[in-house]
Amino acid sequence: MNDSVRLDKWLWAARFFKTRALAKKAIEGGKVHYDGARVKTSKNVELGALIRVPQGWDIFEVEVIALTDQRRGAPEARKLYAETQESAQRRAREAEARRLTNEAMQHPLRRPDKKQRRDIQRFQRQQGE
Repeated sequence: MNDSVRLDKWLWAARFFKTRALAKKAIEGGKVHYDGARVKTSKNVELGALIRVPQGWDIFEVEVIALTDQRRGAPEARKLYAETQESAQRRAREAEARRLTNEAMQHPLRRPDKKQRRDIQRFQRQQGE
């Protein structure tokens, strides 16, 4: 283990990003926050630091437990950080809200046939006038 690791290397080693280039792009774009502030890619990560990282729909808030600049398997990568309780609860709430929203949406059973498509197009033209 190293005593100083760049933020982009740590995020890559912790498997938040597939490549260091993607980690760098997220950091420079202001998506990643280190102790509540935007930082540069070359920022040295310290033990106990709080890092906020977007992952798809979710935002992870993690505390740094260990430092390394080597990418290993996912089980070992999870040992580098601990997700905060608030972050886990928020992600669970948001996932449930997305699930309920998706269930509430009424999906068509099949695609419209030729007559139905013409009716839809006629309706859309009438609305545009």
